[in-house]
Amino acid sequence: MPSGDPTIEPSLAEIAREWGRIGCVGFGGPPAHVALFRELCVERRRWLTAEQFERALAATNLLPGPASTQLAIYCAWRLRGRRGGLVGGLGFVLPGLLLLLALSALFLSGPPPAWLRGAGMGAGASVAAVAVSAGLGVAAPIWRRVAAAERARVIAYALAGGLAAALAGPWLVLVLLGCGALELGRRRLDAGPSTGMLAGTISLVFEHADHATGPLGRAAAAAGRAMHRWPWLLASAEPGGTGALAWTAFKVGALAFGGGFVIVPLMQSDAVGTYHWMSHGQFLNAVALGQVTPGPVTHTVAAVGYSAGGFPGALLAASIAFLPSFSFVLLGARHFERLLLDRRALAFLGGAAPAAAGAIIGAAVPLATALSESWQYVVLAAAALALLVLRRGVVPTLLAAGASGALVAVLGAPIPH
Repeated sequence: MPSGDPTIEPSLAEIAREWGRIGCVGFGGPPAHVALFRELCVERRRWLTAEQFERALAATNLLPGPASTQLAIYCAWRLRGRRGGLVGGLGFVLPGLLLLLALSALFLSGPPPAWLRGAGMGAGASVAAVAVSAGLGVAAPIWRRVAAAERARVIAYALAGGLAAALAGPWLVLVLLGCGALELGRRRLDAGPSTGMLAGTISLVFEHADHATGPLGRAAAAAGRAMHRWPWLLASAEPGGTGALAWTAFKVGALAFGGGFVIVPLMQSDAVGTYHWMSHGQFLNAVALGQVTPGPVTHTVAAVGYSAGGFPGALLAASIAFLPSFSFVLLGARHFERLLLDRRALAFLGGAAPAAAGAIIGAAVPLATALSESWQYVVLAAAALALLVLRRGVVPTLLAAGASGALVAVLGAPIPH
């Protein structure tokens, strides 16, 4: 099995403890998660070299889905193989997921007290500002590394993603894939169909799946092969039923490029507009809960699943959303070095990543127009000031917005049921 230094190889129990600790304290999104894993694996325990860690980070950023989750799985895989990857990944994901399920039951099942509804409405009011801040955070490094001659095209991809998120939510996935395919075509690469990068990545990851050994390897290989068929199977399922929820979760886990917050526009049209699992206000609460809980923002899909089908729906949605990340790493980690040199993957992201950044910013439009009370716009303006001008953190801003909403409710402002 691969390892940074086999003489200091940790036990599975130690991986469970350390990765679980990061899962409990990992507030602040991917930048905080990366810093925590670097401090643990490179600086404090020296399980990995700095070069190994940086290349792992670069490779996981090329994959669709939650990059910090994939980094957590990969670091553990380097130390203890597939079992280590599974234990480490679950240790990182489960603490925040369990907390979000508890909060979903509190906020989304039946009418909570007025002050609690106010807290949810206050936090939800700030989510549009969080979307703009997150989108700008994704867009800034893309803009810096793009040559001046290519910036007009990058802006076009970003506008396409933003308009799709703001006006045509159900078609956002096709727009993201289409922008990636256009960039592949522009670079005159033989990329195949419009989903060339995704299919190529999955093929690269699973090309030796038939030779996987052991129960865990065979199970992961079966999951990987199933991923090729899922989109068509789920799309033909009963509208609004389990298949629809599974398809929504699959999009979140396997088709999200460009940062965790891009899952918001991917989920919003399904959860609110198409299948009516949630009201606009409940969706805003769900996004806020995903931001204030530790771990990956992909947890938010569990709140959508809870509204669609209770705890079984939440667990189903979370399992499907995280399955691609576990499958990519547990089966394909040995080939990550090749992925870093794959021109098709880099070309696809040249179009899809700017579109995803635009989509995150564009999601602020339906998020803001969903607000129902005038005082929520005051909270939104204050959150925008805190995040975009004063550069305050997302979690403190959401907590302050929630506290403001609770205070407004106590003072007698209108709080819809």
